[in-house]
Order: sequence, then structure tokens, then C-alpha cells
Amino acid sequence: MAVTAYVGLGSNLNGPEDQVVQAMEELDGLPGTRCVARSRLYRSAPMGPAGQPDYINAVAKLETELDPQALLSALQGIEKAHGRTRSGERWGPRTLDLDILLYDDQCVDHPDLRIPHPGIAERAFVLYPLHELAKDMEIPGHGALSELLKNCSPEGLEPLNDV
Repeated sequence: MAVTAYVGLGSNLNGPEDQVVQAMEELDGLPGTRCVARSRLYRSAPMGPAGQPDYINAVAKLETELDPQALLSALQGIEKAHGRTRSGERWGPRTLDLDILLYDDQCVDHPDLRIPHPGIAERAFVLYPLHELAKDMEIPGHGALSELLKNCSPEGLEPLNDV
């Protein structure tokens, strides 16, 4: 049985807009999965080390039959196909970053996967695109998305276009 999952997409290397748009299309190719909605693209300043390019971010809404671990593995396969390497540098530049933000209303706490995604409640580049797709959403452990937005300024977040 399919569940709804939300995936955050981000890139700041090798044509970031194209990386994110292509990855959105590739989500439809995952087994038992289809992308049912996509946010606009947003430009945002990097969270990590100074001197890296701005990020392009978006959120995709999926209907998937994959369990959370299988979905994570499939997303990491897409990242790898886009040239993503895991150097251990936190929040460093990357060709593609795909994160499971939400998986139905489940909470998952495994060493390699936490859902809702840690930091979801403070990140404008996640909350604003997510709000485009699910205005009345409740985020497990955090409350109403509309309330979270009140405490998260969109300053520095630039909507780019419709996908």
C-alpha cells in the first residue's frame, strides 16, 4: 500500500537547477513510486562552510510503496548517479542532496535515517516549498506547518520559477 512521503532536493554544483529538475523526474522512476507534486525551485545561501555557491532547493511529494529504508537507499542511488560523494564534510557543496523529510505521519529514529528530518522546523528552504504542497500539514513532533512558518523568516530565500 502506498504512503505519502516528502523529499527535499538541493544542489549547488554542476548546474544546480538542472540537477534538481532532473532528480525530480528520476523520482518517478523509483520502484512503486510516483511524484505527484513538486514545489517551485528556490535559491538559498549555503548553511555550511563559507565560499560555496548558493543552493537550489525544492520539495517533491511522492506516493511510494517503498519502506523508509528502501526509499533512502533509492534516493542515495540517484545522488550517486549525479556524482554525489560523501566526504564527511557536513553541509559542504554537493551535486545533489536528497532527504526524506516526512514519511506519512511516521517517526523514524535509526542511525542512518531520522524522520521527520532533523532541522525541518527551522529551515526556510524546506518549510516554504513544503507549504506550497501541503498548506494544512501537521509535522509529527513539531505541530502545524503554518505555525512553524511564523517563526521561520523567508529572508534570503528566493523563489525562482514553476517546475
